[in-house]
Amino acid sequence: MDIMTLWHLTGWEFAALAFAALLVGFSKTAVSGANTVSLAIFAAVLPARASTGVLLPVLIAGDVLAVLTYRRHAHWPTLWRLFPAVAAGVAVGTVFLVWADDAIVRTSIGGILLFMAGVTVWRRRRSDADGPPDTTTSRAGRVKARSYGVLGGFTTMVANAGGPVMSMYLLSAGFRKLGFLGTSAFFFLIVNVSKLPFSAGLGLIDGRSLLLDAVLVVFVVPGALVGKWAVNKIDQRLFERLVIAATVVGGLQLLLR
Repeated sequence: MDIMTLWHLTGWEFAALAFAALLVGFSKTAVSGANTVSLAIFAAVLPARASTGVLLPVLIAGDVLAVLTYRRHAHWPTLWRLFPAVAAGVAVGTVFLVWADDAIVRTSIGGILLFMAGVTVWRRRRSDADGPPDTTTSRAGRVKARSYGVLGGFTTMVANAGGPVMSMYLLSAGFRKLGFLGTSAFFFLIVNVSKLPFSAGLGLIDGRSLLLDAVLVVFVVPGALVGKWAVNKIDQRLFERLVIAATVVGGLQLLLR
């Protein structure tokens, strides 16, 4: 039995999943947050809960490629400050998945993404007018890191949608393009790998999902290569606008489905 028969996929549905996997690679090495479109495609083609389990190993493949590309640009003090709050968010998200249905998950995540995008735009305008944004060493910066960390852990656990939340945090903290990509690459590789036992325990990852993953990860590589080429041609202001736009689109997709 082939993969398409196993998952009852048509040719067009498989093509949509392949494109979504390619977009994962692109988002990991170019415009973080764009993979919310991939999330929506996976949830539309596959059963909603099952789609999160299939998507997770595809995301990890993209994370590995991003780390190999931007490993020298990671800011580890920011990562260490985020991880405890993210762990709390993952725990809350795991409990949430036990009882929440698909409609509640989609509405919650979509609302959070749009709220985070609005807050980031507001903070960026304030920082342009009043000076540099808060750093993680200030009291306000530590509170912000914990808040975004919990939200990032929660959203990445329940819908693999932590990318836009963390994108909003890194932009609001004043990260430049390469530092942004390097820090987010290590962040999501560590967080996504740590989610594997939780997802397997919830029945979201099994032999059937891993067979589909084995086919889809092939498409992540060309997407990552295109992203690596494209990021050098995107200036900082356009980069920030693309990240915010991808977050808004992803939030609206979740709310309107």
